[in-house]
Amino acid sequence: MGTNTATKLILIARIAEERPAEKFISLMHLLNAEYLFACFKELKKGKAAGIDGKTVESYTEEKIKQILEQTVMDIKQKKYHPRPVRRVDIAKDNGKTRTLGIPTVVDKVVQLAMTKILEAIYEPNFLDVSYGYRPGKDAHTCLKSINHMIMQKKVNWIIDADIKGFFDNIDHTWMIKCLEQRIKDPNFKSLILRFLKAGIMNDNLKEETGKGTPQGGIISPVLANIYLHYVLDIWFEKQEKKKMTGYTQLTRYADDFIIGVQHQAEAKQILTDLEERLKKFGLELSLEKTKIIEFGRFAKENQTRKGRRKPETFHFLGFTHYCSTTQDGRFMVKVETNSKRLDKAIVGMKTWLKNVRNQKQLKEIWLALKVKLQGHYNYYGVSGNLEGIKQYYEQTRKLLFKWTNRRSQKKSWDWEIFEKHISDYPIPKPKLTYAIYHTW
Repeated sequence: MGTNTATKLILIARIAEERPAEKFISLMHLLNAEYLFACFKELKKGKAAGIDGKTVESYTEEKIKQILEQTVMDIKQKKYHPRPVRRVDIAKDNGKTRTLGIPTVVDKVVQLAMTKILEAIYEPNFLDVSYGYRPGKDAHTCLKSINHMIMQKKVNWIIDADIKGFFDNIDHTWMIKCLEQRIKDPNFKSLILRFLKAGIMNDNLKEETGKGTPQGGIISPVLANIYLHYVLDIWFEKQEKKKMTGYTQLTRYADDFIIGVQHQAEAKQILTDLEERLKKFGLELSLEKTKIIEFGRFAKENQTRKGRRKPETFHFLGFTHYCSTTQDGRFMVKVETNSKRLDKAIVGMKTWLKNVRNQKQLKEIWLALKVKLQGHYNYYGVSGNLEGIKQYYEQTRKLLFKWTNRRSQKKSWDWEIFEKHISDYPIPKPKLTYAIYHTW
C-alpha cells in the first residue's frame, strides 16, 4: 500500500475509534495511483476474468500503472464508471443457484482500495457479535462463541434465522443512509453507488441493478456488514434486548445469524419484531429456513417428556449443532459436519479426481490431494467432529483407489498395492485442528 495512504488509514481508524460520532468529509484524495497499484499487487492470481476477458496476469507492471493513473484522473473528473460484472451461477446445496458477479480487474482494484477505507472507518465500531469478513475473526471464533453462549448462559431456545436473498435485496437508498452515519464525502458515496448500480452482464445483455450488491465483488462483504450493523446489530443490542426480561444474544456471520433466548415467549416476540425490522429495510426472512427450536441443557428432558426421541438441531456455518452429554452425563453442545456439506465435499473430490486422473502425473495428484484434505481438516476439524472428517478421509481413499485405477485401460493396482503406496506416500490423516470446547 502506498506509504502516504497507509499512514492516513491508520489515522482514520484511530479517529473512528476515539470519536464514534465523527463523520469523514474528505476521502477521495486517498485514491491515488500509488495506492491503487499497491492494491493491484494484492489481487490474487488465477481468478476468473470480468466482462473484458482480462485477468491479473494479463497486465504487465508498466501497463497496469498507466491504466491506474488514467483511472485516478477519471475518478477525479467524475468520468469513472465501473463496468457491469460478469454473471456466474454457482450450484447450491438445495439444488438452486447462487449468482456471483465477477468485476473487471481495474474495478477490483478500485473496490479493494475503497474497501480498505471503509474498513478503517467502520471496523473500530462494529460490534463483537459480528464475525464474518472481519480481521481477527472467522467462522471458528464464531462457532466458539455460540458454544460458549449455550454452555454458559441461560439459553433454552434458538432462533435459527435466514435472510432471503440478502445480497440481492440490499436497498441502495438505505445503504447510502447507512454510509452517511460516518461518511460525509459526497463523491465517495457517489462512487459506491456507481458500483452498486453497475449492472450485470448475462449472455451479452445488461441487467440493471436497482437493488442488491453482487456477491463476488470485493467491496460487497464490508457493505453487507455496514448494512447489517445498523439494520440488525445495533438495533438488537440497543433496543430489542432492553425489551426482554430474560437472557438473549445475537451472533452473526455475514448475513447468517442465530439468536439464543431464555424464554420461549420472548423468542416468539423477537422473531415478530425481527420480521418487522427487516421489512423496513427491504429484507425478509426465509419462511422455510427460519425457525425457533428448543435447545439447551433442559431440551433433552423436555423433549423426552413430550414423547420425542431427541431435541431438534440447527445448522450454522456448515455444522449441525446438537444437544448431547459427556461421559458422566453432563449437558454438552456438540457439532458435526452438516450432511449436505459432507456430501457436497465428497462429490467435489470425486469430480476433481475424475478430471485430473489422466491430466496430471500421480505425484502431482498426490501433492494436490494433500492440500485438499488438509484444507478440509483445517475447517471441519473442530472439537467433537473427528468422525465427520474421518468419513471424508475414508470416502476420499475409496475414490482415490477407483479413479487412479482408471488412469489407463489396464488396471494399475489392486487394494493391497494401493495400501502399500499409501503407506509409502502417505496422505494426511484426520486430525482435529481447532478447539471450541472448554476454552472459556
